[in-house]
Amino acid sequence: MTVRLDALIFDLDGTLADSIGDIGAAMNAVLSELSLPPHSMEAYKAFVGEGAENLARRAVRAALGLDWCSDSNDPLPRPLPELVEAYRVQYARLEHANSTPYPGIDVMLDGVVARGRPMAVLSNKRDDFTKHLVAHAFGRWPFLDVRGERDGVPRKPDPTAALELARLFDLPPARIGFVGDTPIDMGTARRAGMVGIGVLWGFRTRAELTASGAQFLLERPEDLLPLLR
Repeated sequence: MTVRLDALIFDLDGTLADSIGDIGAAMNAVLSELSLPPHSMEAYKAFVGEGAENLARRAVRAALGLDWCSDSNDPLPRPLPELVEAYRVQYARLEHANSTPYPGIDVMLDGVVARGRPMAVLSNKRDDFTKHLVAHAFGRWPFLDVRGERDGVPRKPDPTAALELARLFDLPPARIGFVGDTPIDMGTARRAGMVGIGVLWGFRTRAELTASGAQFLLERPEDLLPLLR
C-alpha cells in the first residue's frame, strides 16, 4: 500500500508512553481502599483506552469477580463518579513516577521532526493529565497540539477531536497518520478517514489491531519512518 503521510497524530498511553505502572498503581490504591484485591499490570492493559470511567468500572467489576467486559449497571461499592475521582487523586499523587517513553520513541520522534512532518497527541486521558505527561516525558519535541479528554468533546473513537486536529494541520484527513495501540485508536482513524497505524509494543495485540482495521503495523518505533518518505 502506498500512502502520503503529511502529518501524524499519536495516542499517548501505550503508544508513546509506557504508563501502565502509574495507571495500575493508582487504580490498585483505590481497590485497596475498597478492601478489594489488586490486579496485575498486565490485566490493566485490557482495562485501559476508553477513559477513566471505563477503567474504574472494569477494574472494580473484575475485582468483585464480575464480568468486567459487560456494561451492566450492577451496583458498585461506591458510585462510579466517586471511584473515578479517587483514581484521579491517586494518579496525580504519582506525578508520572512510573511513566517513561518506550525504547526507540526518541529516535522515531527525532526522525519525524527531521522529515518536517507536524505532530499532535490525542488521548482519552483527561486533558490536564495528558498535557502534564507529554510535558514531562516528551517536552523536547515540538507537538503542534496536545489534547486529552475535554468537556463537550466526545472521546475516541468518535472522530470529532481527530478532525479538529486535521483542520489545525490544514490537511485532508487521508494524508494524516493516526498512530495508536488499541482498537479504539484504529476505530478513530477509520471514522476520521485517516491512515490507521497500529503499534505492537503497546497494550493490545496484533490480532486486535488487525481486526479493528489497522492499515500498517509497527514492530518498533523506527518502523514508522519509512512511511514518511
